[in-house]
Amino acid sequence: MKKKIGILFGQENSFPQAFVDRINQKAEKGIEAEFVRIDKMMQGEPLGYSVIVDRISQDVPFYRASLKNAAITGTAVINNPFWWSADEKFFNNALAVKLGVPVPKTVLLPSKDHPASTSDRSFRNLAFPLDWDAIFDYVGFPAYMKPFDGGGWRDVYKISDKEDLWEKFAQTHQLVMLLQEEIIFDDYFRCYCIGGKHVRIMQYEPRNPHHLRYEHGKAPASKKCWIPLPNMYCN
Repeated sequence: MKKKIGILFGQENSFPQAFVDRINQKAEKGIEAEFVRIDKMMQGEPLGYSVIVDRISQDVPFYRASLKNAAITGTAVINNPFWWSADEKFFNNALAVKLGVPVPKTVLLPSKDHPASTSDRSFRNLAFPLDWDAIFDYVGFPAYMKPFDGGGWRDVYKISDKEDLWEKFAQTHQLVMLLQEEIIFDDYFRCYCIGGKHVRIMQYEPRNPHHLRYEHGKAPASKKCWIPLPNMYCN
């Protein structure tokens, strides 16, 4: 019986097809790859894949729940769908601070608009206004504002000063945001880890178009590198 490797993806076009083609070109006995297909999702029932590579469930709760179900029926899911429930940028940065890993100075901001089904009375423990002067002194300008649990470079704003923050903060509505110190990096790497032991380190240039962001090879050890912990996912 063949083992199937599936890839679950969203709007991206280039990587999923290249991934499937490369695995099938290797022609490993008993292994084939395809795009994941979900036509029904029954509790405790397998999807029929030995491995699923997940590229989209962070944006689609239905997929995330489906992958958790697949995991408990024996599918190896990359990235771990259970970790997403505990993983977010602010926690990762706080953990890094406690481990002695240098990360940008970062502050968590409450959402500009009240979340649905809440009112002013839901926030009686939150000081109003916040101590904005202390926040600005800590982070400094320019800074970046981004969702505390987001990804895919969405809803990210460069902030030049206080007035710029007020204008852009108003556009975030119910998103919980981070305000983060700007870091001008020399090198940027993404680290992919599978099984807690297999690690692949790849140079990455986020300022390039998407299809040109990955580069081959590693930077010399003498160069200063910035490796953001939120991009390190382990299964």
